[in-house]
Formats: sequence, C-alpha cells, structure tokens
Amino acid sequence: MRFLAATWVALALLAGCQSPLPTREELAVLDYGPRPEDYEKIVRDYLRTRLVEPDFALIEFKAGPKPLYQKETVLRARQYGWAVCVMINDKDRRGAYEGFYPMVLYIRGGKVVAANGDGLERAAGVRYAHAQCRELGYEVP
Repeated sequence: MRFLAATWVALALLAGCQSPLPTREELAVLDYGPRPEDYEKIVRDYLRTRLVEPDFALIEFKAGPKPLYQKETVLRARQYGWAVCVMINDKDRRGAYEGFYPMVLYIRGGKVVAANGDGLERAAGVRYAHAQCRELGYEVP
C-alpha cells in the first residue's frame, strides 16, 4: 500500500514539472491542418484496436473538434491538433461494463496523433483528459 501511495506522489510531482508556456510565435507556426469533418470515424477507427469489446463499447462524443495545444511535461511530449473529448464505457475481460471515463484525442492529417486517458498512462491521462474536456467545453461529471 505504501508503494502505491509513493507511486502516486511521484507521478503527481512529475506531472507538475511542465515546460514554460509557448510563445505566440511558437504557437503561430503549428500546423493543425484543416478541421476533420469525419472526426467521429477517425476516433472510432483508432479506438477499435484499443478497446476490449469495440463493437459493444459506448462512445459518446462530448466536445470538439477544436484546436488544442498540450504543453510538454516530464511524462508526455507536446501535443497539438484538433482535439475531441469523448466518454467511453468499454467492457472488461469478463464482459461487464467498467463505467465511463474521459478521453481526449488529438487529430492531425486525418489520424489520431495522441490521446489522453487510455493505455498505460490511464491514471495520469484521465486527469489530463478531465482538464482538456473542460477546455473544449465539456465538464466531466
């Protein structure tokens, strides 16, 4: 139990180590590309290989796509693109739904280039996804 608590404290400290805010000039040169009109299909295709039961997963699109910039931290690289906030409820290996969790996916060039809220970084990523969904206009319950 102490190890788990120590791990959470270390992650929280590392997550707080962020690079300085980008300048206007740095932001101006970022190429988000055109707004993806087929963003729902792009997101569903990306999630298909990452969900336990993709045909039965509940995916709710809550906000976006909007241009969004995510600063670089010790735990993750800088990301930017057309961000989409989704709430996902996937089944676990036993076939039971796990409950909804947020994800924010970044789209550039017709594909997902980054995501917060899934995979090995899910604990930290969900925290980022909550904040990013709020930036996109959706308050995660």
